[in-house]
Amino acid sequence: MNILLAQLPITDAQVDINLSNMLSIIRNAPIDTDLIVFPETTLSGFPTKDEIGTVGLTTRGKPIRLIQEAARNSNTAIAFGFCELADGRAYNTAMLVDRLGRIALKYRKTHLWPDTDWGVFDAGSQYAVCEIASLRVGVLICYDIEFPETARSLALLDADVILVLDGNMDPYGPVHRRAVISRAMENQCFAVLVNRIGKGKGLSFPGESVAVDPFGNVLVESTDGHPVYATLERGQIEESRKNYRYLRDRRATPLGVERDTSEDGVVNTVSVIPG
Repeated sequence: MNILLAQLPITDAQVDINLSNMLSIIRNAPIDTDLIVFPETTLSGFPTKDEIGTVGLTTRGKPIRLIQEAARNSNTAIAFGFCELADGRAYNTAMLVDRLGRIALKYRKTHLWPDTDWGVFDAGSQYAVCEIASLRVGVLICYDIEFPETARSLALLDADVILVLDGNMDPYGPVHRRAVISRAMENQCFAVLVNRIGKGKGLSFPGESVAVDPFGNVLVESTDGHPVYATLERGQIEESRKNYRYLRDRRATPLGVERDTSEDGVVNTVSVIPG
């Protein structure tokens, strides 16, 4: 799988500007790209509660449809974030659209960050995986990666790749870089973190996007603010699990796992948070 880690500046509460920047990156991505990953709340930035009405989108909104069209035209899967409106609530949502423009996965952030999420978004309660370019892919959002249980939930669903759509600000940037390395190693899978750059609402975002292999080795990282390209090979997963498997050898009570159909009609395998 060839992945473009598309870290970019995001303008808070300006969907049209962010959408234009996304579409430009999609059009100019290398022709052999299988998946483009954008940061947290790519379309909306971090809205205030008062801004939700103007930047919140449904899954059938025009910006989403334009991204689906871009995926079809480029024959590339796309993972991105937005402020989702559903059932009278707002969610910090990540969506993964496959190369045919179909919604392959939708994930609502389960662990809300006090400064930007509390009082604005409701928390999600499910984890999901889907198949992209012959690898099983799961998604987390920002603060989620600081909790080992989130990545382990995806690993229990046989995830080969964990994507982290990030909006991590200074001075906390190094925290997620360390966490994503640990999550990859302890679950023997790839982990790819894509953070935003620039400034917004008094916050500074350092980027530091990174792709990590199942041994915890850094494959690529962005040190100059530009997108970077990574190739993930299934053989590395198999090699990391050849002599031992943490999921097989662990002694712990697993989370409940069940199958469910989303409101968009997409069948996902999900792990439900107990309680």
